[in-house]
Amino acid sequence: MPVTPARVSARGGDGAPGAPEAAGPGLEALPPGEVHGALGSSPRGLSPDAAGERRERYGANELPRAARAGPGRQALAQLTDLFAVVLLLASAITFLAYWLSEPRDAGRLQLAVAILCVVALNAVIGFTQEYSAERTAESLQAMVPHTCRVLRDGRRQEVPARDLVPGDVVTLEAGDAVPADCRLVEAHELSVNNAALTGESDPVRRDSAATAVPGPLTDARNCLFMGTDVVAGAGKAVVFAIGAATEFGRIYRLTASASRQRTPLQLQVAAMARRVAGTALAIGALLFAVRLPGGDDTVEAFVFALGVMVALVPEGLPATLSVSLAIGVRRMARRNALVKRLLAVEALGSTTVILTDKTGTLTQAEMTVTRVWADGALHPVSGVGYAPEGEVADPAPRVRELLRVAALCCDAKLVPPGGDGGRDAPGNGGGPGGHHGNWRVLGDTTEGALLVAAAKAGIDPHAEEAASPRVAEHPFDPGRKLMSTVHRAPGGGFLVHAKGAPQELLARCTHIDRADGARPLTEESRAAVVAVNDELAAQGLRVLAVAARRAEGPGGDRDAAESGLTLLGLTGMLDPPRAEVSEAVDACRRAGIRIVMATGDHPLTAEAVARRVGIVRGREPLVVTGKRLDTLDDAALDEVMAGGPELLLCRVSPEHKTRAVTALRRRGEVVAVTGDGANDAPALKHADIGVAMGASGTDVAREAAVMVLLDDSFASIATAVRLGRSVYQNIRRFLVYVFSSNIGELGPIVAATFTGFPLVPISAVQILAIDLGSDVLPALALGAEPPEADVMDRPPRARRERLFSMAVMRRILFLGGIQALGVTAVFFWHIHASGIPFADFTEDHPVYREAVTLVQAGIVLSQFFVGLAVRTDRQSLLRAGLFSNPWLLGAGGIGIALMACISYVPVLQELFNTAPLAAADWAVLTGLGALPLAADELRKAWLRRRRPETGERAAPGGGRADGGGPAGHEPADDGPGPARVPGGDEDR
Repeated sequence: MPVTPARVSARGGDGAPGAPEAAGPGLEALPPGEVHGALGSSPRGLSPDAAGERRERYGANELPRAARAGPGRQALAQLTDLFAVVLLLASAITFLAYWLSEPRDAGRLQLAVAILCVVALNAVIGFTQEYSAERTAESLQAMVPHTCRVLRDGRRQEVPARDLVPGDVVTLEAGDAVPADCRLVEAHELSVNNAALTGESDPVRRDSAATAVPGPLTDARNCLFMGTDVVAGAGKAVVFAIGAATEFGRIYRLTASASRQRTPLQLQVAAMARRVAGTALAIGALLFAVRLPGGDDTVEAFVFALGVMVALVPEGLPATLSVSLAIGVRRMARRNALVKRLLAVEALGSTTVILTDKTGTLTQAEMTVTRVWADGALHPVSGVGYAPEGEVADPAPRVRELLRVAALCCDAKLVPPGGDGGRDAPGNGGGPGGHHGNWRVLGDTTEGALLVAAAKAGIDPHAEEAASPRVAEHPFDPGRKLMSTVHRAPGGGFLVHAKGAPQELLARCTHIDRADGARPLTEESRAAVVAVNDELAAQGLRVLAVAARRAEGPGGDRDAAESGLTLLGLTGMLDPPRAEVSEAVDACRRAGIRIVMATGDHPLTAEAVARRVGIVRGREPLVVTGKRLDTLDDAALDEVMAGGPELLLCRVSPEHKTRAVTALRRRGEVVAVTGDGANDAPALKHADIGVAMGASGTDVAREAAVMVLLDDSFASIATAVRLGRSVYQNIRRFLVYVFSSNIGELGPIVAATFTGFPLVPISAVQILAIDLGSDVLPALALGAEPPEADVMDRPPRARRERLFSMAVMRRILFLGGIQALGVTAVFFWHIHASGIPFADFTEDHPVYREAVTLVQAGIVLSQFFVGLAVRTDRQSLLRAGLFSNPWLLGAGGIGIALMACISYVPVLQELFNTAPLAAADWAVLTGLGALPLAADELRKAWLRRRRPETGERAAPGGGRADGGGPAGHEPADDGPGPARVPGGDEDR
């Protein structure tokens, strides 16, 4: 009797979707041959109809969304912001003063209501933007590919992980995230990292043998669990639990409600809010104390001080922060850089070093075999990409044998035009892999190139596999840099086929293949292989070696299987650089960002590609191999990392990359590092900005990274840095814009206090009107300001530089001081021109109402021009384009229109105690308002002439890690003996 598919164990289910009560024995106790039947499946997997029926029955393979505050609680949270609390407190005290006073002053009630309106408006804007940002984040996360490989009716397909159902047969290899709880039926040196489930970070071996498990199911050696990662080997498994019914799902339900951590930028803003609120209270209290002895009524003095407090509180800051970050994230996503955490947006603006892979990031990851070396001769291969169109020149029997063995030692599949992912057309093009025209590769692109080359030589991999089926395999190991498979020979016996880095494979060979048979591999013949390898590598080709030998059986350990091999020859593959990379590299150099290439390829191959894309321009770059890094302690490694602007790390493993990242961070660098493999996860986590490949990267790498490149291109990193810098700049622009306005509002109030004028030059209600009409909307528009043209011509922002830096403070004081002087002069000029003594002025006096209207209108107009001024830091506004941010012009126009209504509409005149202004008044105010813009343009021109900024580092210079080798390279041998033969860290 079949076991119920879902959570299949003697322990039964937990009632979660996808986990009905189990019946029969636990899967862990069944032999591999009985597992398929127990789950109502077969070695060929489920049929599409059966998979569809189970999908409807058990639902999607996804975890429930974390508990999140509803819209009501999110809106209420806007009112607990510190700025909102200060304003609410001010409103409550004002209302209390209105209620307790006799007779009651309607103006105080209007002020209390006006403050509440400002708080409500900011809460609406903040809620709308944060709610939109969360929805944006959810939609962007959906862009990250989460797929898995399954067998459906014997056809290998790639499907979304959420469509997985109990009974599905999945294939797994190193770098895959386990998509559901599974029971292994095949395992080839399979190891997994269960840290997410058990907390144990060391890889643990898994096999398919039946076992009895007295403890938790997670102890079963033949089971894999959702949330864990395959770190080595390969295997097949049958799904028995999905979604919330998995072991990980049970833990997730306990932790999903955990609160989010605030980012450093949010912490900076919170600290700044506390300082601003404290400053507002202190200044308000000081002015209250100054006016009280002068004979002012206590309540009047308090209302005066309240106006000061309101003037200093930037109510729109939280909303603008959310807008700026959300716009930045959306802009990056449109340019193929998906940011998973806000921390990455902040760090991108200060990136100083990018540690980048070569294959797929700098190059197109569309490998094409262009040379085959066999039987002592080179054979050119025509054609480009993955379409099997072209030919191998003079395909002698030894060339065909090399390509046949290489094709049989591949796990990738070619997908012809219209392929649906079955055996003859594996894959659906939706996951990792390359493509060329209508042909695609499901799996490793290097293996795809070998399959195409075999097809060009007239070899049918499927027919060859049927004639010589695979019976065992030793998966690719990044440390060994090779893989091998064991096949049943057509005439009886077994054959071992191997491919990988020439350096590693040549060390395991004892013979070399020739037309007249295998010959012993002498020192002379080894030197000849090394020479051919160097020649191909110097052309920028990626070189793989292929070898084979006879075996007595399919068993035995890996070392035995991969020894005593016969070298069949070499293949040279071309992976052309991406067309857009050279321009991106040049932009990074101008921006003061150092680019370090880290690759598993030969130094000559790496240097050839680096020169093509512009990473290397000098005569002697610093080139260090992995074996050299193994001999360096941390102090010596730090010296190497500081050795020169042009550094190439070649023959390195993921462990070397992690050490390099750590060394760079010790030097105070802000490091962005790219990675695609499972073993790249530590480096991605150690870096300030871990960047994973979205198209070709593994699930493990994407999970460890904070940014995912949807197109895998280095150019997208440069674009993200540019946009990251602009996000930080836009937040600072808002700060300058708002706080300069606050100084403009505070200036005439302070002047009136110390000159003995009995009334306020601008009331709290007027200040709130300015905040509503001229602060919030323009500030939001500044959050959408595109990057300046020269943003990548400046050095990176210092890592410890505060949001409220001295440069920001100086600009606030500069622009705010000009505004304050202008509106203060207008106010007292108008008062003085009337010839009326200060003591005779009352709130209803026409001259006073005209004067306060002039102050309010002057601040509104000057803020319009300040908004234009702060759009750029150094570049002239005319060069940036006066109309390039229409949102800002529209927002400023709304503020001016609102001011006109306050001046001319009778109802608003009574509310704000204003008077109509003459055309001459508007002309004077426009001239004064334009002064900050004119002064800032002069400041920018002076800055450009005094300090022409460029971020490019010192002129390229080379160095040598060990003083040996030509052109800065290490000695020709990577160790004892003459065999220094390159290969790639992804070579298979």
